[in-house]
Amino acid sequence: MGWYLYPKYYRKSDSVLSKRFIFLNSHPIQYFTPLYEMMADLPDVDVEVWYCSKQNVKLQEDREFGKILAWDIPMLEGYRYKFFHNYARKPSLYSFWGLQNWGILRQLIQSPKSILIVNGWQFFIYLLAILVGRFSGHTVCIRGESPLSRELARSPQSQRLRKWLLGNVLFKFVHYFLYIGKQNREFYHFMGVPDKRLIFSPYCVDNKRFNFFLTKNDTEKSALRHQLGLPKNDVVILYSGKYISKKRPMDLLLAWQTLNTNNATLVLMGEGELRTEMEQFIAQNNLHNVLLTGFVNQVQIPAYYAAADLFVMCSDMGETWGLSTNEAMNLGLPLLLSDQVGCTVDLLEENINGYVYPFGDVASLAQHLKKIIEQPAWRATASKRSLEIIEDYSYKRVVQNLLSIS
Repeated sequence: MGWYLYPKYYRKSDSVLSKRFIFLNSHPIQYFTPLYEMMADLPDVDVEVWYCSKQNVKLQEDREFGKILAWDIPMLEGYRYKFFHNYARKPSLYSFWGLQNWGILRQLIQSPKSILIVNGWQFFIYLLAILVGRFSGHTVCIRGESPLSRELARSPQSQRLRKWLLGNVLFKFVHYFLYIGKQNREFYHFMGVPDKRLIFSPYCVDNKRFNFFLTKNDTEKSALRHQLGLPKNDVVILYSGKYISKKRPMDLLLAWQTLNTNNATLVLMGEGELRTEMEQFIAQNNLHNVLLTGFVNQVQIPAYYAAADLFVMCSDMGETWGLSTNEAMNLGLPLLLSDQVGCTVDLLEENINGYVYPFGDVASLAQHLKKIIEQPAWRATASKRSLEIIEDYSYKRVVQNLLSIS
């Protein structure tokens, strides 16, 4: 056995391996770490994760949160990984040219034949990795998030150009496409990808970590609310996301303004550039029972879901999935989502575990809030259904499907 990067992690013996995986990521992402850890524990699987940037590893500014932060859950433990030097003149995770890690190409050529999983095509280095990986004999897979609804919102000219560049050029070099949900699958169909090249790789979170906080009874929930400073008997409505335009937190405040309810509390868990505008609106309109939590780190997040009664996401079409929805469902929350949230068709059953309202329709949002606040029996049955649905959106399911790749 040979050492690889850190003495803690060994490369497994070739004699026992049945599959090798290489995951190419822009930077460490907290939602992916549990998947890598789970796969690294399998006896006959070898996993390497290649990173183009060290963002999220140390203290740094998140431009959407608008503050210096560091995630408080480990993202570089339990699996083998490697960082590649970025030669870009202006390194960035928000620019097509922002990642130029030429060492990745050399490493692909030298590596044993593997299943290469590239997380999208939004960077130039990703495109080169797909091409070099294919010509080096690797099985190339793409995992993207693009929903069909967002593609159809483009102009006809843009659709034709993208269909040619993606469907007729780039995608010809890809063996399999890992779709995260129904809208993403339909996007690949639109691009001409046949079903035999599609593999379900559901977008998920660490279900076990969130399930741990699930309260067993009213007493536990009351105690948790006391710890968080929330009213014991109110219906707690929870928003979880950055205070940015794409997430539309002002829609929720505008809807809350019209409710004039005394038995509910609105909690907006997050931080971002709209905070000042939100605070001014709350003060000017004398809104009661509204809490802006500020930035909440990963270890603390599940407690807010467990203390809530309803999860709301108001985002526009920029929300290709909405992983906060997965988190909320693991704590048994009913859903109220705008029709532009990507996961709506996968995770929400209308009038069963939630409701969909037209994006930007504040009046409809308010009406749904009022109805849900007044229906405790519905919330109870919806909670059970959310827990049932989210079981299938797990890392276990992802691993099972990835191991089917030949």
